[in-house]
Amino acid sequence: MAENGEEAPGSMGVFGRRLLLAVDAKGYGGADAVTQGEFQEAITRLLYESADAARLDRSRWMTQEGGDSLFAVLPEGASEPTLVDAFMRILDFGLRTFNRNREPHARLRLRAAVHFGPASPSANGFIGPAPVELGRILDCAALRAALTRAPGACLVVGVSEPVFRDVVREEAYTSVRADEFRHVRVKEKEYEGSAWVWMPGADVRRLDLGPEADPGPGKAEPGDAPPGGRRGGDGEGPAGEEAARGDLYSAHAVSGGVVVQGPGASANVNNNGGRR
Repeated sequence: MAENGEEAPGSMGVFGRRLLLAVDAKGYGGADAVTQGEFQEAITRLLYESADAARLDRSRWMTQEGGDSLFAVLPEGASEPTLVDAFMRILDFGLRTFNRNREPHARLRLRAAVHFGPASPSANGFIGPAPVELGRILDCAALRAALTRAPGACLVVGVSEPVFRDVVREEAYTSVRADEFRHVRVKEKEYEGSAWVWMPGADVRRLDLGPEADPGPGKAEPGDAPPGGRRGGDGEGPAGEEAARGDLYSAHAVSGGVVVQGPGASANVNNNGGRR
């Protein structure tokens, strides 16, 4: 476990609620050694650059890192809207820049998950229910299927029910609309729950994520795709083709926030995550 800031294991005490982030690369195990090295360098660099541009203090994150993955506990007071919105848009832009002109098998594509809940550092990582739930969201079938079904996408994001409810649903704190998310079931190992999935530059609601992604009877929300993926009547071509436009995203810091622009998004996201 890497300690990037002032906090040390145990400093959070027996109980603490924090903002959590996890990322994992698709296809890392099947890549050659050179590509794996490039992926590792790019993941580290892009996370730092995205955090810096979104004004999230990366030096204070407590992290547990693998070759193709990272689990992070953000410091107290870190902005949930900023992590969900500006950080993810900037990360997606960075991934598309890295992947430009690379062969498909050598493109870096990430799954990311965000949660807020109890987590404390321990001898070999973090303990508490929130890290477990975050890991199950990151590894769920729906997130994996989304990257497979949208080959032009570089990033898929899963957020927990509390994060969606408190940060996204009211549409007051992010430039991402609630109807851009898809409600999915999460059933991994001993955990069973649900999450909300978003893909910058692609419409995840139109993807066939398989029957295991269906949240089940009585759990559908306005804007959810019907079981099987596609929403009826749009006739706008194959699901996921919007992702090909993602390299039109731009992101840069301005006084008081970050400007993100691209397909379906043009907003000045302030340091509290809200739209201006």
